Amino acid sequence: MSKNIIITGTSRGIGFELVHLFANQGHNVLALSRNAQPINNLHFDNINSMAFDLCKAEDYKKVETFIKTEWKQVDILINNAGTLLNKPFAETTMEDFEYVYKTNVFGVAEMSRITLPFMKKDSHVVTISSMGGVQGSIKFPGLAAYSSSKGAVITLTELLAEEHKETGPQFNVLALGAVQTEMLKEAFPDYDAPTTAKQMATYIHDFALTGNKLFNGKMLQVSNSTP
Repeated sequence: MSKNIIITGTSRGIGFELVHLFANQGHNVLALSRNAQPINNLHFDNINSMAFDLCKAEDYKKVETFIKTEWKQVDILINNAGTLLNKPFAETTMEDFEYVYKTNVFGVAEMSRITLPFMKKDSHVVTISSMGGVQGSIKFPGLAAYSSSKGAVITLTELLAEEHKETGPQFNVLALGAVQTEMLKEAFPDYDAPTTAKQMATYIHDFALTGNKLFNGKMLQVSNSTP
């Protein structure tokens, strides 16, 4: 049976691959990204694409209106959008921190909040975090804002699962190791990751569809390398 799926950060990388995977299976996808063009170029009847900025309150209203008028319910939300800042801590300003947290933390919270009323007991919210946000994992200099924000959404996921454990939906978070994406390349030009965006998207796709039968409020480490 086809599901209604919202994915953020869909213009490239893992998000772009996820849209493909779900649409090919016949699911209805709402693809949200600041740049809507790459998804618009796909020409799938079951994909709706919207230019969307996680930092703009009015953009959430557009999503809410779309769900109310077009779908009525949301089965899966994948909080995939994120921003990566690689800068020495001594140079990382309050504005830098604010920008990273607005996208990586506040955006996840608000997106989850506005979709919640449209979700069923067995709906699933999957948030994409990073191994950099996991306590005890190897940390990399320059990622103070990024990694701490990714740690924040791990704790947020645990809280949301607890708060909604009687009513649903289920909330889980995937802490990804390094994946070869444009975002990684921009921050670390010399680093080659062992996992492709498509490989990781395939795992996330399967987990989003079935993982909430076995997991709720859990952080899963999805990494085959040190980072």
